[in-house]
Amino acid sequence: MEWQEFSGSWVLIPENPIGIIHFLGGAFVATAPHITYRWLLENLAKKGYIIIATSFLNTLDHKSIALNVQNRLENILYRLEYRESIELSYLPVYGLGHSMGCKLHLLIGSLFEIERAGNIFISFNNYPLKQAIPFVENIIPSLRDNLKNYWKIDNNLEFEFTPSPEETKIIVKENYQIRRNLLVQFNNDSIDETSTLKPILTDLFPDMVSVLTLQGNHLTPLGQDIDWQVGDMFIDGIGQWFKDNFSQDLSNLYKEIYRWLNPLI
Repeated sequence: MEWQEFSGSWVLIPENPIGIIHFLGGAFVATAPHITYRWLLENLAKKGYIIIATSFLNTLDHKSIALNVQNRLENILYRLEYRESIELSYLPVYGLGHSMGCKLHLLIGSLFEIERAGNIFISFNNYPLKQAIPFVENIIPSLRDNLKNYWKIDNNLEFEFTPSPEETKIIVKENYQIRRNLLVQFNNDSIDETSTLKPILTDLFPDMVSVLTLQGNHLTPLGQDIDWQVGDMFIDGIGQWFKDNFSQDLSNLYKEIYRWLNPLI
């Protein structure tokens, strides 16, 4: 099972698939989701899910991004079914998002007529532009000036994502249509806004929204479980320490997602 590129998205197709996961990553790590989120996505594929990881470049217009990634998903599904002869009509489709990817799935589920068996939101983030840039700069040093040049942002002018955080909340409250949802937050994540999303979804669909708080931080979904070469006692010790301190958080995230997808297993 290898990654294939279709229409700018990266796709994994297991034998005898049991479902489809449309993945959207964080704002500045979503251009190569098959690399940045490789371990998580590949392990879900091993459980029988077709993974469609759609890359995108962040701009101020998040509605346009949502429309673009949804159109690309539909094109890929058409190609898989009619050109690759893969039977998809009976497979449930789930949305899986991390950080900004959560906002895009919320917009997709609110603005377009789609069918989803459920959505999974990891570390939901809906910050305004002025707050978003400093947070990203903390993750990727010296990025602020590049972002301002890319978006042509003048420090003397007011710019904001569209829809704005408040507009996004209104759109979701009035239009969101996906009934089953999983919200995942981490105990060491200072930029998570799951607490603002939970009441909105719970009001819409009581008893259909699950919320989990796991060990980890905002970057946990991007982790990679390194396959250490065994044999050397020192290397084995380092590998075990790494797994105990970092990989376990990622592994727990994967297990909880799979459990939610398959509650009877």
